[in-house]
Amino acid sequence: MSFLLGPVSGALVAGGIYYGFSNLIQARTRELSTDLHIQSTLLLHSPTPSWISTYPSPAASRIEHKPFLSLLQAKWNEQVEHAFVWTSQSDKHVSDAAGEFSQWAGRKLTGKD
Repeated sequence: MSFLLGPVSGALVAGGIYYGFSNLIQARTRELSTDLHIQSTLLLHSPTPSWISTYPSPAASRIEHKPFLSLLQAKWNEQVEHAFVWTSQSDKHVSDAAGEFSQWAGRKLTGKD
């Protein structure tokens, strides 16, 4: 019977820890949900304070447009695009040239030229 004492006591301790954490999580979730509901209700139903006469302008309207920087970025992107196009075309040309060379070498080796 003593060989069951260890596993049973371990299971009992693990169950107690699980139960304790489960209750703690449920209680905190309930508290946070209640607090969030209260804050939401206060925010929706509270009048606007008199000291707020105007709201700040939206962030999109506060962005400064810098034409030189935009031009520089556009040119950079264009050059990078040209580099990628050149690389992809050069790969195609190299593979075509390698194919033509292999055909030529095959003809030379077999004497069918």
